[in-house]
Amino acid sequence: MSSRRTTRSRQSSSSRITDEQINDLVSKLQALLPEAGIRSNNSMPAARVLQDTCNHIRSLHQEVDDLSERLSELLATTDTTSAQAAIIRSLLM
Repeated sequence: MSSRRTTRSRQSSSSRITDEQINDLVSKLQALLPEAGIRSNNSMPAARVLQDTCNHIRSLHQEVDDLSERLSELLATTDTTSAQAAIIRSLLM
C-alpha cells in the first residue's frame, strides 16, 4: 500500500503546473484578447483574464451564429443554381 502512495505522489508532483507556468499561460491568454491591445501593459488578475476570455468566446459564438443566419437568408433569396449560391452553400458546410 505504501508503494502505491509513493507512486501516486511521484506522478501527481511531476504533472503539477507551477505558479510560474500558470502566470505565463494567463499572460499569453491575456495577449490574445482583443481588449488587451487597448489596455496598457498592466497585467490583470487571472480571474479577470479568464472571465474576459469566456466572454470573448461567447461573443465569437454569437457572431458565428449571426453570420450563419445571414448566409442562410442570402442563400434563400439567391437562385439556387447560380455560382453565388454554390459559394454560399460551401461556406455553410
